[in-house]
Amino acid sequence: MTVDSSAARKPRRSAAGKAGTTGTKRTTRTTRKSTDPELVQLLTPEGERVRNAEYDGYVDGITPDELRGLYRDMVLTRRFDAEATALQRQGELGLWASLLGQEAAQIGSGRALRDDDYVFPTYREHGVAWCRGVDPTNLLGMFRGVNNGGWDPNGNNFHLYTIVIGSQTLHATGYAMGVAKDGADSAVIAYFGDGASSQGDVAESFTFSAVYNAPVVFFCQNNQWAISEPTEKQSRVPLYQRAQGFGFPGVRVDGNDVLACLAVTKWALERARNGEGPTLVEAYTYRMGAHTTSDDPSRYRGDEERLAWEAKDPILRLRRFLEASNHADKGFFAELETESEALGRRVREAVRAMPDPDHFAIFENVYADGHALVDEERAQFAAYQASFADAEGGH
Repeated sequence: MTVDSSAARKPRRSAAGKAGTTGTKRTTRTTRKSTDPELVQLLTPEGERVRNAEYDGYVDGITPDELRGLYRDMVLTRRFDAEATALQRQGELGLWASLLGQEAAQIGSGRALRDDDYVFPTYREHGVAWCRGVDPTNLLGMFRGVNNGGWDPNGNNFHLYTIVIGSQTLHATGYAMGVAKDGADSAVIAYFGDGASSQGDVAESFTFSAVYNAPVVFFCQNNQWAISEPTEKQSRVPLYQRAQGFGFPGVRVDGNDVLACLAVTKWALERARNGEGPTLVEAYTYRMGAHTTSDDPSRYRGDEERLAWEAKDPILRLRRFLEASNHADKGFFAELETESEALGRRVREAVRAMPDPDHFAIFENVYADGHALVDEERAQFAAYQASFADAEGGH
């Protein structure tokens, strides 16, 4: 189904839009709607296709098979995420950062990338990792504490997860500057959240990328809550408008619309490859679950807000479009459900079969040439470990 929208015809970007914010009436959390003219949207929450003269060209050639592929990606990513949350609750993982509600932003942007593009994630980009071919069990190994990531970043151009908030944007900017100096036509993308957008590292990344015209896309998933702080505590203007002060474009996209995220990211990556410099993409979405499994979101936000965003669910949105367009039948959804359950079983079995790491590995690579203090600590730890064996032998 297709509708027309004046908002869709005129997406607003910070570098080419209105200057200044003095006198602008601030919208509140309860009044902002999906028809916000700042928002690029190609699929409404009801699954209707919105025409957009500027971005249609990036997705008009998409086939029914590719649409089903996007849906499959989101469903399997959500299934994996739910399994990881359950495993943490069962004591199998130390912690888990859920992506629930952010599947469209991650799958749409992830599928916009070429193999030779390089990704710098934070710690919640499980959907992007899926698109880059990283085995989900490797992600779980890190949260179980048995590895430091478990994959080779150069094997699929997907860097290890970054726990330090915002620092990966500096890594991405430096890497992109190197790409430009090498004369390559690939691009770099850095993922971060709305909370990280207030970090000094991010501002510094914006400065360097703009001055050196680095081929980098800054992809901010604005899920509206930096743990317990709402976005209103981060900025007095929409986050995408921050790019204006650094001299490059910013665009806000409906982060629950996988087609819009795909199209806008393709556009931003194309700019980067063409030597036009950085872009800030703000994917306006919502974290439906907790910040991590150690968090209780009911202490700082109400059910009304969450329920309103559940009505904009990114997976249900695409399913409605597929069904209305006759691009998927009951057989497809049934097969996907079977595949989803199989993924859940594989993840459970793999996590529980992971061997414990070498207890003495923590003493390796602390200093390049070794250190007397580390040797002393290693010996003390060895004696501590041996005490358990002695105790067992005594019984």
